Amino acid sequence: MRRITVLGATGSIGQNTLDLISRRPDEFEVEALTGAANIDLLAQDAMRMRAKLAVTANDQLYSALKECLSGTGIEVAAGAAAVAEAAARPADWSINAVVGAAGLLPSLEVLRRGGTLALANKETMVAAGPLVMASVKASGATILPVDSEHSAIFQALRGEDAREVERVILTASGGAFRDWPLERLCTATVEQASSHPNWAMGQRITIDSASMFNKALEIIEARELFNLEPRSVEVLIHPESLIHALVGFRDGALMAHLGAPDMRHAIGFALNHPARAELPVERLDLARIGQLNFRAPEVERYPALALARRVMEARGLSGAAFNAAKEVALDAFLARSLRFTDMASVVTETLDRLGGDPAFPRLSSHDATPILEDVLEADRIARLRAGDAVARIGE
Repeated sequence: MRRITVLGATGSIGQNTLDLISRRPDEFEVEALTGAANIDLLAQDAMRMRAKLAVTANDQLYSALKECLSGTGIEVAAGAAAVAEAAARPADWSINAVVGAAGLLPSLEVLRRGGTLALANKETMVAAGPLVMASVKASGATILPVDSEHSAIFQALRGEDAREVERVILTASGGAFRDWPLERLCTATVEQASSHPNWAMGQRITIDSASMFNKALEIIEARELFNLEPRSVEVLIHPESLIHALVGFRDGALMAHLGAPDMRHAIGFALNHPARAELPVERLDLARIGQLNFRAPEVERYPALALARRVMEARGLSGAAFNAAKEVALDAFLARSLRFTDMASVVTETLDRLGGDPAFPRLSSHDATPILEDVLEADRIARLRAGDAVARIGE
């Protein structure tokens, strides 16, 4: 029996993970499940999967979760520290599907104990890529990427010499507004941005897909995970979402990973690695599909991509600041105090201000590995500056 921990169990990736595990009950036992506000679902899944521990990240919901699981024998905890402690508990395989920067500490806890981390929290690598990879080296831990694009790159590189890679291409659907006139984007509503043309995902990641901030995070993550030069990471609009990534080699060859837009493929690959197992995903009928389409992303439509390039070149703590500002801007858009097109402006202004901010932590050199305290401080200050930008731009 393999012991499994699912961090972020109530989200779409967590639910897909539990779906795969539940199909093979004789092979897996659940050590811990964590969630946030969806207490009923967390409790139901904890009982269904016979988890030893259930944790809500929300301190105020401890009593509600405790009541739901009363008499079951399942241990209950609450708060961010409890989520990190759940990640630190021994397990053979842990998936981090927590949303946002809150996923960083749980990732580090898995890695510090030398565990296998199936990583679906891209903010871990964006905010602290060098620190994360240093933790992997120190402990002998393993990271298995679960974002569909990074899983595709990982699979395309199996058996290949990474030194022969010339470029990687991450594909993007283009989101809900890929065909809108540019002048209409400023009128986009939360409801319109929350509808993805191909994938079934949570609201925040769906809006990030529409703005391409999600892809911006992903190209930074790819740079850190696979130790790539910024210029070698490319983005291509692919409306069908059937090719998830391509790897180009120095002889001009391109290796593409194709699959249905179903996260159970990437999750299942990580769950069964290094073997492959049968998965309940659609088998592509290329004759029926007929054609695949591609186009370059428009700079004016997706300013987040240029911001990601800036972060990849700067490195240091710029990733932590970028992600923090992005989260603040998204919160403001969800609260309807900021226009869709103003989110990129908030991030730009934040990065500009931090360049001369004496309170922002500095590294001794461009390539220095940050310590956790500096990452957290960079996140804190960037959120403050982004809040200022929201107040000014959203007037």
